[in-house]
This record gives sequence, structure tokens and C-alpha cells, in this order.
Amino acid sequence: MAHASLSAQICIVQSRATITSVNVATMSDPGLIEQLFTLLLKLHQETEGYLDRQDDPQLWYNRGYANGMIAALRVLGHAERLQQSLTPDPYDLARDQEHLPWGKAYEHGREMGWKETFEVLPS
Repeated sequence: MAHASLSAQICIVQSRATITSVNVATMSDPGLIEQLFTLLLKLHQETEGYLDRQDDPQLWYNRGYANGMIAALRVLGHAERLQQSLTPDPYDLARDQEHLPWGKAYEHGREMGWKETFEVLPS
């Protein structure tokens, strides 16, 4: 995954029922980080109040995905920009729900957000 000319495509859940593809021509694409931050902010905004919506596992998945992206972007050196852009959730808010269907959706989303962010932005 560390090849500069590697072509890839990442499918990211952008809203409850919509999947958007972010096409990556090269790993050094300067617009890629902007696309990821735009998607992250949109996911974060669309999933406000997810803790009160146990009836909607997709909402929990999307919030988990956003939080997985946040964790990965921090590791990849974007902590300052993240801090300026949004306030991440304390992980424990959702983690105590991991044994329930919506908590499992959150955990899976978090894992995928982490994994796929590293796939398109290798360290």
C-alpha cells in the first residue's frame, strides 16, 4: 500500500443510505486529504445525537466510521487540524454499548474507518 502510484478506490458510508466512492489516483494526491476531511465533517454532523438513537444501527456505524477516521488521522499527523475542525466523542460513550446491536455497528464502523483511512493515507 505504500506505492506512490498505486490506484485505489475506497467506499465510504457518507450518509445513512448513500455510499460515495472517493477515487484515489495517487497516494500523494493533495486533494485527497481535503476530500477525507470534508467527508469526516459531514459524517460527524449527520450523526449528531446518535447516542439517543439505539433504533438506528446505521447511524451508529457512521459515527463509528467517523471516529475511526479521526483516530487514524491523528496517528497520521493531522491532530492539530482535527482539533480545529471538530470535537471527537469520548470513546467510552459508545464503547459500553458494544454488546448491543447498535454498539456492534459502531465498533465495526470504527474499525473500518480506521482501516480504510490507512489504506488511502499510508504512514
